[in-house]
Amino acid sequence: MNKILTFGEIILRLSPPGHRTMKQSHALEFFFGGTELNVAASLATMGCGVKHVSCVSDDFVGESALAFVKSFGIDASFITRNEHPLGLYFLEVGASVRASRIAYNRLNGSFANIQSGKTDWKKALEDCSYFHWTGISPGISEAAYESLKEGLKTARAMGIEITADPAYRSNLWKYGKSGKEVLQELVGYSTIFIGGVNEINEILGTNFSPDKEGFLKACNELKRQIPSIRKIFDKIRIGVTASSQQTQGRALANGNYFETGFLEVNPVVDRIGTGDAFAAGLIYGLQHFDDEKALHFANAACAVKHTILGDINYSSVEDILEVMNGDSGGRIKR
Repeated sequence: MNKILTFGEIILRLSPPGHRTMKQSHALEFFFGGTELNVAASLATMGCGVKHVSCVSDDFVGESALAFVKSFGIDASFITRNEHPLGLYFLEVGASVRASRIAYNRLNGSFANIQSGKTDWKKALEDCSYFHWTGISPGISEAAYESLKEGLKTARAMGIEITADPAYRSNLWKYGKSGKEVLQELVGYSTIFIGGVNEINEILGTNFSPDKEGFLKACNELKRQIPSIRKIFDKIRIGVTASSQQTQGRALANGNYFETGFLEVNPVVDRIGTGDAFAAGLIYGLQHFDDEKALHFANAACAVKHTILGDINYSSVEDILEVMNGDSGGRIKR
């Protein structure tokens, strides 16, 4: 009962090498990723047993995506395939005062056309203690929403811990449903909320301030309206420039408030997947530490991911613990 199940799109990222723009580049690097897969791969790298539920294209691109998933030791038994192409996105990596830019091509991809009712959720969840989802998946298509809802209902009935990262994306939600209403519904099946004041305001339609007092009020209102939520963990990121970031975590768990100090990352190698690294670090931490240490571990995982190219945090538990414990000088290990 120690495995973690994740549900979400496997997406292909295409980027000009280095910090070039598309206009000045004639070559693209590619990386497989996807918010929930990033979490799964990071957890697998840390030694956890992980399953991923998704749908990929029935061609050599989908085959490559499956091989990538399996390379981490992730159980891909519940990943289906169809005739639609794998979703993808283009990323220009920013630097200093120039921000990164992303363009998505995913709303008609293989995951968007996943068939609800095809996953044996009870079997998929039978040896799992956690189910992680994000608000990106139900925003992609109604089919993805319906499939996720089936999984959440099953997990809730089985008493599995459900971590919700609402991750609202306004450029999704093209199929007629309200993102606010859907996310509020799905968070209602969950027990742990990974998000802060902005996410709570989006879901509840409130207007709490981002300071500590506003965070506590927002958390208590979320718990009042959605009583299944027991713990709330928030990642704070302060962007000095595209190349310099600071990260901090704060939480309200079982009535106790705690926060971490700031970790500074300069220069940033890759910002993509840093929130996913936080979520993976948190889930690992909740399985192995108390709530406060879990938050510190998650914040360190988030900071370390800023230094790793690609969507996925390849850091080991030992790598993250070193940063968490203050060893951030970057000395060569011989």
